[in-house]
Amino acid sequence: MSARDDILNALRARRGGTISAPTPDFSVVTERPWNAAEKLDRFQRMIESVHGEVHRVDEETWVDILADLLKTRGVRNLLAPLKHTIGTALRESDNPDLPELLSYDQSIEHWQPSLFNEVDAGITSTRGAIAETGSLILWPSADEPRLMSLVPPIHIAVLEADQIFATFQEALGLQHWSRGMPTNALLVSGPSKTADIEQTLAYGVHGPKELIVLVLEG
Repeated sequence: MSARDDILNALRARRGGTISAPTPDFSVVTERPWNAAEKLDRFQRMIESVHGEVHRVDEETWVDILADLLKTRGVRNLLAPLKHTIGTALRESDNPDLPELLSYDQSIEHWQPSLFNEVDAGITSTRGAIAETGSLILWPSADEPRLMSLVPPIHIAVLEADQIFATFQEALGLQHWSRGMPTNALLVSGPSKTADIEQTLAYGVHGPKELIVLVLEG
């Protein structure tokens, strides 16, 4: 009998014999028994647990609430889409507290220094959210390139309350992702964070320091 066998036998004897590992379960969770209110509550709880910020608003007041949030943070400018209804609503608003509105209307090569150094905040639409993990679903487009949500220090995401799904699998199925996807589909679960340095969790190292979610209800 080898030294290895001696060691293994001693360990088995100490633990009372061979221990069988449980059978792994790799089945896909397709649904949860949550109603619309429960999905919204869970999404908010999950994303706030990682320093995200959620505000429940309506179609009539969301621009004014956003203006107040940005003013209290001293935001000087806001990068907004040109064609999406979010950008249209902002540009048609007469709220004097809104910051200067910027647009992604040129190639990244031409305005990269400004985007990375001068833009205070960016606002994007979302395709939905996942309640189980507290994740936003973003599908970047020519009107809303992915850098709009990844570069500015503050990312504001506008989410329709009726587009919160219980699980990722549910979102895939009900939104028919298999029929066509963008080059990049993003799942955002809070502000940028990392623990690479001395295993200390830090926010905003590789992207936005703040994530503000405006949930449009009704």
